[in-house]
Amino acid sequence: MLKGKTIVLGVTGSIAAYKIADLASALIKLHADVQVIMTANATNFINPITFETLTGNKCLVDTFDRNFNYSVEHVALAKRADVFMIAPATANVIGKLAHGIADDMLTTTALACGGRGNNTGDFCSMIVAPAMNTNMYCNTVVRNNLAMLKELGYEICEPDTGRLACGDTGKGKLPPVDELLAYILKACSHKKDLEGKKVLITAGATMEAIDPVRFITNHSTGRMGVALSEAAIRRGAKVTLVAGHMEVLPPYFVDVVKVASAEEMYEEVTKRQAETDIIIKAAAVADYTPIEVASEKVKKSDGDMSIALKRTKDILGYLGEHKKDGQVIVGFSMETENMLENSKKKLAKKNADMIVANNLKTEGAGFGVDTNVVTIITQDDVKELPKMSKAEVADAIFDALIEF
Repeated sequence: MLKGKTIVLGVTGSIAAYKIADLASALIKLHADVQVIMTANATNFINPITFETLTGNKCLVDTFDRNFNYSVEHVALAKRADVFMIAPATANVIGKLAHGIADDMLTTTALACGGRGNNTGDFCSMIVAPAMNTNMYCNTVVRNNLAMLKELGYEICEPDTGRLACGDTGKGKLPPVDELLAYILKACSHKKDLEGKKVLITAGATMEAIDPVRFITNHSTGRMGVALSEAAIRRGAKVTLVAGHMEVLPPYFVDVVKVASAEEMYEEVTKRQAETDIIIKAAAVADYTPIEVASEKVKKSDGDMSIALKRTKDILGYLGEHKKDGQVIVGFSMETENMLENSKKKLAKKNADMIVANNLKTEGAGFGVDTNVVTIITQDDVKELPKMSKAEVADAIFDALIEF
């Protein structure tokens, strides 16, 4: 995912510095070229040899090391960098960056990276992840410096709240490695071909209540909807995820709207339609719901029991009927027989622009697995895809949407 990308990690003098070893390792697994720059204080918390072993690159510390031409390396590295993340970022380094002070390898390289764009036509994403005592973080000086960095184009990865190394509890913890990685992937893993677009995605299973204890649902885990959300975010879109019951966590940077029933999903999706450019209905929505919901738990008896059901509202049908100019509507179709025929009928009946179809009986497709086997159907084309990870399927769907 990051092959050909150069990621620079700036590590400063915080106890959280040790966590960046895991981040460097994760980036290497995604085939990034990882360059680590440390402040002198950071070497008191983690040895540069750790990063050199993980990345295969010299860890840069001293601007004027006579055994290495650091004086020009900071410029050369700045020209190559796709992302420069300073994590953990101390109050001291934040202050330096905000005011253009460049007195070591880290700050001189950051200054060179931050100046790219206007003259070269190139761009380096600058990300700062503060980590410090909560009183320091809340200090007006630090808050002003962070605000200044935002104005200068830096993205700020907000710290977590919890117990700090000093024993205090509050905001100031370095976020987990997967969140830091998400920031980097959002910055440079994909072309920003959805920049400025608003995308709404539904995911997971709806739950139709029988009584306060029981409900009717299905096997959807939400994995496909989450993969689509991640892909859209990384392509530059603003994403709203309307989520039923999911067995996976929603991705970072997504506006999550939690729902339970098909009726709730209908309300949340339809009221957002007018402001959305692309709507992808990846959720498994119940077609039927109980006519009556018991206020108390239904007690079992010796005889059989039947539940009267009524049809739920057709979300995809409503979207197709009320589609605005330029809006793209995508539906999913899970079948067990006659997949292509049924999905083409659904495309026409729902007035959708695209149907992503799969057969539950196909090996590697369906619920609860990390892969999928789909066919992308439009009015003019049918494209069968091989078995792929759901992340790869999500990218293929957006590639098809961009082409469409």
